[in-house]
Amino acid sequence: MKIQYKINAKVKADSVIELFKNSGLNRPIDDLNRIQLMLDNSNLIITAWDGIELIGIARSVTDYNYCCYLSDLAVKKEYQNLGIGKTLIEHTQNTIGDQTMLLLLSAEPAMEYYPKIGFEKVENGFIIKRKL
Repeated sequence: MKIQYKINAKVKADSVIELFKNSGLNRPIDDLNRIQLMLDNSNLIITAWDGIELIGIARSVTDYNYCCYLSDLAVKKEYQNLGIGKTLIEHTQNTIGDQTMLLLLSAEPAMEYYPKIGFEKVENGFIIKRKL
C-alpha cells in the first residue's frame, strides 16, 4: 500500500461524505450541497489516496501568514493508526509555513489524539456555536 498525498486536488462532495461516514467524523453528511460549499470555500485541502480511493482529508481555512484553522481531519477507519492523520497535518504545516499558527476544535473522542502528535491544549478560546 502506497499512500499518495495531494494538495488542493479537486475532490467531490460525495467522496468526502463517504469518508466522513466511514471515519466517524460528525458532519452534515445528509446535505450534499453544504459539504460541497464547505469544500469550495476552503483554501487548503490536503487529501490522502490509496490508488483512486480517498482515504483521508485535512480541510483548512488559512491566510498562509498568521493563522490556519483545521476544520476537518478524517481518515477511513481501516486506515487509522497508520500515521495518515499525522502526515496530513504535517503536509498542512509544511504548506502554511512556520510563521502560521495551526489551530483546531477537537471532537471529544479525539481529545487524547492531538497532544500525541504535537498539539498543545489551549484554555483561552471562545465560540459562538452554529444554529444549524
